Amino acid sequence: MKKKILIIGSGGREHAISWKLKQSPRVGKLFIAPGNYGTSQIGENESLDITNHKEIINFCKSEKIDLVVVTPDDPLAAGLVNDLKKARIRAFGPTREAAQIEASKVYAKKLMQRAGVPTARFKSFSDFKKALVFLKTQKFPCVLKASGLALGKGVTIAKNILEAQKVLEEVMVKKVFGAAGRSVVIEEYLEGAEISIHAFCDGKSTVLFPSSQDHKQIHEGDNGPNTGGMGTIAPVPWVSAKLLREIKTTIVEPILATLKKEGREFKGILYPGLMITKDGPKVLEFNARFGDPETQSYMRLLKSDLYEIFESCIDGTLEKTKISWRKNSACCIVLASNGYPASSTKGIPITGLDKLNRSQKIVVFHAGTKLVSDKLVTNGGRVLGVAAVGATLNQALRAAYGAIKKIHFAGMQYRRDIGRRKLSFPT
Repeated sequence: MKKKILIIGSGGREHAISWKLKQSPRVGKLFIAPGNYGTSQIGENESLDITNHKEIINFCKSEKIDLVVVTPDDPLAAGLVNDLKKARIRAFGPTREAAQIEASKVYAKKLMQRAGVPTARFKSFSDFKKALVFLKTQKFPCVLKASGLALGKGVTIAKNILEAQKVLEEVMVKKVFGAAGRSVVIEEYLEGAEISIHAFCDGKSTVLFPSSQDHKQIHEGDNGPNTGGMGTIAPVPWVSAKLLREIKTTIVEPILATLKKEGREFKGILYPGLMITKDGPKVLEFNARFGDPETQSYMRLLKSDLYEIFESCIDGTLEKTKISWRKNSACCIVLASNGYPASSTKGIPITGLDKLNRSQKIVVFHAGTKLVSDKLVTNGGRVLGVAAVGATLNQALRAAYGAIKKIHFAGMQYRRDIGRRKLSFPT
């Protein structure tokens, strides 16, 4: 009997996961809460309040949902997986306790210390004046992080003391990130090349994805403010199998073992953001879920049945599950609305999607979109993700940028240099 699945979320990541799950012969009906226009073409969008766990549980019972996939950080941190499990509903994702690795950067940094995982030197503060005194002793650039969840925008690289003081005041005094800025982490600036690593985890064992690389800043050349992510490539050409093994044994496995030892067994997706320095890989931060837009590239490369992998993570049988990836390269280029990341312009008509060649090279994943009077319009900061595959990275990029030329909405902004960093490790 085919399974009914509920996916929590509304972004490009959720569209990509829905797209991949629908390919499984074991998956029947898909529900996405709240979803977007793209997900409505694969399953049924449900206007559930994802902060209301009782409402979600009641829906699952009434629809006889077989599996809930919880992907956004906020519901994970709020313990949605815990409450689903208490209601005897199968759920994919870490518990509230395990998700603290993302929900609190202070907790994550101290966890890394206990696990012996390499990371930047740091100090954490919940008092603005004490943080300010410490800042004046630092070398610049230095990094300031709001400890809590800030939609991927709570990290600033301050070039000098004046910029650092301004950021600290905005985060801790003006509360630009709300409760996320109650405490901050101030850490050394690491030099090197940044990559994203994802790992399937079942509490006992782990399987790493191919490497990927996000482009966080809004403008070309990695300039401007941080965003939730403007584009990704996968795999990263210079990341070797040897480096991946080192990351697994020195970072992923020690963290998972320490979490388990401390009663926070991790099942789901562990996603460390890493800086590859001259001294080896060091952790910038941990996430407890699929990245966005990394997932859009990954789902284009994954050959195996995603539903089967989710089941094995929940059941603790990951070691027995064969996971295979296409040997191609993939990319995802984000098209964002005018004003992003500070704001977004909604209700702007989107045209050109019907002109795309519906080849296997291009899939457009929706994020901030909706249908109004039979017209597709923008409905958020990151609007679309154009995901392409190719035998080489350059082929994938050419296909994606070629497709983008046919898409239009007023104020559309995107980076024209995704994947254009050095194809060998920067020295």
